[in-house]
Amino acid sequence: MTDIVNKLWGFCHTLRHDGIDYGDYIEQITFLLFLKMANENGVHIPKKYDWNSLKELSGSELLDHYVDTLRALGKETGALGEIYSGALSKFSNPVNLKKLIGL
Repeated sequence: MTDIVNKLWGFCHTLRHDGIDYGDYIEQITFLLFLKMANENGVHIPKKYDWNSLKELSGSELLDHYVDTLRALGKETGALGEIYSGALSKFSNPVNLKKLIGL
């Protein structure tokens, strides 16, 4: 557990240089962790926008898909829509998003 915590905090410092502040980092990691946990626990997420759909992409395709994913999930009904309502991507560098997904 300590190893992942250290990685996450270390990555926070890296993202700060990409214009993502502490609050935005927490928000973005929360969106990503929810998708990852939903995948691991069998929570229904539309396949086009699930965790695996993010893992498969890179570069500008990944950034575009992440933006689309947040927007689409925000339009879902129930808790899913509430979690992602108004969610926006703060990533400008696809390499950083890919690294975070790969942790």
